[in-house]
Amino acid sequence: MKLKALCAAGAVLCLAAAVGLAGCAKDADGEAEEPTTVIGADGVVLSNDASDFVLLTDAVPDVILEIRYFSTYNFVGDRIDGYEEPVALLTKEAAAALKAASDDFVSRGYRLKIYDAYRPQKAVANFVRWAQDTGDTRMKAYFYPDLSKDVLFPQGYIAEHSGHSRGSTVDLTLVDMRTGKELDMGGVFDFFGELSHPDYKDITDEQYANRMLLREGMLSHGFRPLPEEWWHFTLENEPYPDTYFTFPVSSGSVKKQ
Repeated sequence: MKLKALCAAGAVLCLAAAVGLAGCAKDADGEAEEPTTVIGADGVVLSNDASDFVLLTDAVPDVILEIRYFSTYNFVGDRIDGYEEPVALLTKEAAAALKAASDDFVSRGYRLKIYDAYRPQKAVANFVRWAQDTGDTRMKAYFYPDLSKDVLFPQGYIAEHSGHSRGSTVDLTLVDMRTGKELDMGGVFDFFGELSHPDYKDITDEQYANRMLLREGMLSHGFRPLPEEWWHFTLENEPYPDTYFTFPVSSGSVKKQ
C-alpha cells in the first residue's frame, strides 16, 4: 500500500478529531471516497484502505469468535467505538499464517478462539478517554483489581496507538474440541497485571503448559508473542509495520473493496 495522499493541515485536524479518515473525504451520498492514507497530527501514518484485509472467518473457517469489544464484557464495560459487528478482520498475510496455525491445532484436537484482531484507531482513542476518566471503575474487580486506574496509562497498559491497528495482531486462546471448553490459562483475557505474563510461574503446571502450547504453536507459524500478555501474537513479518488503520470492524469494510 502506497502513501496515496496527504491531507492539508485543516483536514489533518479533522482526522485527529474524528479518528477516522471517512470524516475527511465523503461523496454526495455520505460514503467514504477512495482509500486514503494521511499523516496524522502526531506524525503517525493513518489509512482507511481495507483492500489487503479479509474477514477472518472466511480465511480461517475453524476459528471461534468471541469479540469482546463488541460486547460490554471488557475492561471498559461498554461496546467500544469502531466495533460495528462481532467479526474479526486481519491482513491477508496474517490470516494465511493463522490458517496454518489453526490447521495445526485442529489436527491436535484444539480450535482457536479469537477475542480481538484488527482494532481501529477509533477504538484505541476510546480506551484513552476511558483511562483518563479515573472515576469510571465499573470493571475494576474483573480486569484490574490490584491496580489503581490512574496508573494504567503511565504504566503502558493503555497507549495512544496499538499494534492491533496495523492489522496483523490477534488476541486468542485454545478450545478443547472434545469438551468444547477453553483451556485453563490461569488468567482471563485482558487482565492487567503480572498474572497475564506468559512466563508467570505462580499458576498450576497444567495452566502453564496450556500457555506454552498456545505460544509454541503460534511461534511455529510465524507469530511473535508479547511478553506481558499470554493471548497476544503479531505476525513476525507484518505487511504494514508503520501504518495504523481507521476503518471500522465490520464485514462491509472488506466486502466493499
